[in-house]
Amino acid sequence: MRHRAQRSSASAAPGAGKRSSGSSGPVTMHTVARMAGVSAMTVSRALKSDSAVAKETRDRILEIVRQVGYVPDASARVFATRRSGFIAVLVPSLNNSNFADTVHGMSEVFDAEGLQMLLGDTEYSLEREEDLIWAFLQRRPEAIILTGGVHSERTRELLASADAPIVETWDLPKRPLGDVVGFSNEDAGATMVRYLHERGRRRIGFIGGKTNFDTRGAERRAGFRRAARSLGLPSDRIIMVGKPPVTIAQGAEALAAMLVRWPDVDAIVCVSDLSAFGVLAECQRRGIEVPGRVAIAGFGDFDVARSCHPRLTTIAVDCAAIGRSAAQAALAAVEARNKGEARKPQTLAIPFRVVARETA
Repeated sequence: MRHRAQRSSASAAPGAGKRSSGSSGPVTMHTVARMAGVSAMTVSRALKSDSAVAKETRDRILEIVRQVGYVPDASARVFATRRSGFIAVLVPSLNNSNFADTVHGMSEVFDAEGLQMLLGDTEYSLEREEDLIWAFLQRRPEAIILTGGVHSERTRELLASADAPIVETWDLPKRPLGDVVGFSNEDAGATMVRYLHERGRRRIGFIGGKTNFDTRGAERRAGFRRAARSLGLPSDRIIMVGKPPVTIAQGAEALAAMLVRWPDVDAIVCVSDLSAFGVLAECQRRGIEVPGRVAIAGFGDFDVARSCHPRLTTIAVDCAAIGRSAAQAALAAVEARNKGEARKPQTLAIPFRVVARETA
């Protein structure tokens, strides 16, 4: 099981990593206290910027800390305060630029508060999410931020018994566990179908993953079906290929399968921009005119959507805003918990939009 931690933005202080002169063992708080001529309790208070410690004394202690490279024992702090100083964050993939931008947005907020993130990559697996949550809860996170609103029952049980606020992102779950910052993926899928319909497309297909591990992709597929039915269009033109996330190569493979089954298809909604780029590349290889013969639409507004030729029509979401808002919700929930105050979880809907480009 891989755990990935967000690196602290703080730079090493001059002299960090050095030991005190003549010391052969690890540098401890008692080492610093002896060198400063104070008690270990005073060192502890100085490191917390406690006003009970005079500024001159605190400055002397901090200078010694820098010189000898003393690092406070975080586990001791957790034991004494029941606060870990980190937020657990789970995302489906760290290779996906959308989720990377979301994590970056969180980092902007948490860095300013002196909090760190412990990141877990669920690989689009509810079972792996469950394992990661079980492992992270042992480290007593201040809060837990999840991607999506679909979880195993065991995960829901673990989180219900945890003394940590929950924030769910990238979705609008029907059974929220706490705060929510996201949007309706089903509505996003439906919106793209309506957009293509307005531009005269009547034989629209959908390309997505072979399994429902990507629950947000499955919701976009449901939105495709809902909109197609409401418009009186065929709703069964669906090709499911590969384990999420669907790759460029799998997008090309899916186009070939769709043309065999529905050679008259005139537009394709793809679960992501990567699969849409694969469809576009395969169309170019086959000499299929885009958007004249087939319109193509993706999701995510990845760099490839903005850079390929022709550029991809897609749906854009402010991923960094999801991260910032989720982090702010987590902080508000943590503050209320620490003060013993009642706080009603909030749901914040993040807008999405169709980005009209040359492929549709």
